[in-house]
Amino acid sequence: VMVQRVTLRRRHAYATRSNKTRIVKTPGGKLTVHYRKKNGAGVKCGGCGRVLAGIPHLRPKQYSRISKRQKHVSRAYGGNQCGLCIRERIVRSFLIEEQQNVKRMMK
Repeated sequence: VMVQRVTLRRRHAYATRSNKTRIVKTPGGKLTVHYRKKNGAGVKCGGCGRVLAGIPHLRPKQYSRISKRQKHVSRAYGGNQCGLCIRERIVRSFLIEEQQNVKRMMK
């Protein structure tokens, strides 16, 4: 069985991450090359580095093409930090405040 050869459509022959291809059969029966796009990694939390839930995984340029409500979640630091990190910050500030109140009461 002979394998049908295909010619690359771009003048970039090296097998790099940005040059992934897929061979597709056209309705005319010919094989052609389609270039694959790279997958988006997803937005990560600034505190812990986890991938943020509720935000689509896109390539950087695609984020400029979607609306603001799709780029964040409706919470303080939404789209920037995950809920666990926010909760930790709130609890920490509350405990510090409580500690200061106790110190004042002891005087």
